[in-house]
Amino acid sequence: MGKIFCLLGKSGSGKDTIFKKLMEEKVLNLKPIVSYTTRPKREKERDGVEYYFIDKEKLGKYRTLGKIIESREYNTVNGQWYYSTIDDGQIDIKINSYLIITTLEAYKNLQKYFGKDEVFPIYITLDDGIRLERALQREMNEEKPNYSELCRRFLADNSDFSMEKLKDAGIEKLYCNYEIDECINSIKKDILQDIKRH
Repeated sequence: MGKIFCLLGKSGSGKDTIFKKLMEEKVLNLKPIVSYTTRPKREKERDGVEYYFIDKEKLGKYRTLGKIIESREYNTVNGQWYYSTIDDGQIDIKINSYLIITTLEAYKNLQKYFGKDEVFPIYITLDDGIRLERALQREMNEEKPNYSELCRRFLADNSDFSMEKLKDAGIEKLYCNYEIDECINSIKKDILQDIKRH
């Protein structure tokens, strides 16, 4: 029996980099879960890799078919954006273990869908100043930087990932990303232990 490992954390905490490094760890043998979004694709993103980029109409079709595991809606400075995990055949926890970058709400909904024992949180934390600096640097590299959305997301994270909400979701262990190799080794050790217990 496999598990679903959820990478959680505020924007700029290093989730994307950690995700890529963990996926490269052959000993973990994790499969990616690719989420769906209606937001525009960023410059270096690839459809089907970072996300499946779809429109609201296609999302509505998945909803009608009862295929949505979890979905979140954000009122951004550019309008409404949706992020969803969809039961499209890519997840089979009887065979594989998976890794997904997601939010606290999505993590709780994945637990409801697959069962609490099947979904494991990996919460990445980092100093707010370093996060903001990283997020700003990433945005500056975009063809059309969207600083208003960056600020909205940064401020929303403080509420979305408050210590109270983390505690309420049963997340006690935090993985500090000040030294990425140390952080990844700590996560890797815990994933291997958790897989062995299953």
